[in-house]
Amino acid sequence: MSDTTPLTLADVEATARAAHAGQTDKAGRPYAEHLRAVAEGVRRRGGDDEQIAAAWLHDAVEDDALPERWLREAALSRRTKDIVLAVTKRAGEPPEAYAARILATPGALLVKEADLAHNADPARLAVLDEPTRTRLTEKYARMRALLGLGG
Repeated sequence: MSDTTPLTLADVEATARAAHAGQTDKAGRPYAEHLRAVAEGVRRRGGDDEQIAAAWLHDAVEDDALPERWLREAALSRRTKDIVLAVTKRAGEPPEAYAARILATPGALLVKEADLAHNADPARLAVLDEPTRTRLTEKYARMRALLGLGG
């Protein structure tokens, strides 16, 4: 770890909000609402500050909101960085390999569980067209099953 002062949760939140500024989710809502919901979901599930920081950043590399180099060099714990990288989907990666990486990374399952819970929220899905809603519901259920999270 460098001598740099570690980023606080407020710093991480501000960074994530700025990185995703102007982005919207599939329902057209500001993307930061999803990040806040996942961070809050991690907190409610008993996650610690490292996991909450990872929740704020969980889509930053995957969505090209922040480069992986930023994450590597950021004043964050190794655990937070590992969780973010574990939940970052890679192009062409089979869901089984993605799930295995999450399960092998301490702290990552809780972050992904909170992410899936918000993604599968019926209120969020209700505004989507039926084919999209069905496809996403099946996708999220399959990932929950691969992660051993049940229904």
